[in-house]
Amino acid sequence: MINSRIRMAGSVNAPIYKADIAGGALMLPESRRIARLLIDGIDGDEWRRKIERENILQKRSPSTAKRQANLIRSRLDLVDPGVWNIIADSPASIASQAVFAAAIQHSALFADFLPIVRDRFRVLQGDLPRRAWIDYVDRCHDIDPRMPHWKVSTVDKLGDAAFRMLHEVGFLTGGRLNILRPVEIDAAVIRALKAGRHHLALDRIQVSL
Repeated sequence: MINSRIRMAGSVNAPIYKADIAGGALMLPESRRIARLLIDGIDGDEWRRKIERENILQKRSPSTAKRQANLIRSRLDLVDPGVWNIIADSPASIASQAVFAAAIQHSALFADFLPIVRDRFRVLQGDLPRRAWIDYVDRCHDIDPRMPHWKVSTVDKLGDAAFRMLHEVGFLTGGRLNILRPVEIDAAVIRALKAGRHHLALDRIQVSL
């Protein structure tokens, strides 16, 4: 289950598994705008002006805009500019896959849940019960003793985000049943991940294979 990036994280006394998906799901419209800022090389004072004063993410408060912008940027900073271009300019279904890949690169907690989802496809299970998430988080403590012991409400919130991302990219129908659906990852996304040597995302993104 653990990949080389995760082993490196554990070697510096930092938790492997963090609540780093609690701030939102894929946030495609916002991710498109942040990707465009990165492509244009906007940073520093200009970045803050775009996010906090111009409110390009269209949030109700500067603090919310700043928080979501920082989360999205922390994802996109981990992928190649070729992935940014797909997010900024491709149709929604393909751009969502590219954001999904960035979320995989960013969050070990989310990335290591995807093999469980893949196993459900492989054994022809028709759904993904929420219990699968709860049991997975419990097992994470065996792998990462530094991992916080989250409240039940936090585990539920993280599960909401994980399931929402799977729904937004098409692997789940959404709703109470959480029916699994196969999704073919677009060739352009695969090429961009290979070009950027994003091995973790390449390994995990093709969930329904």
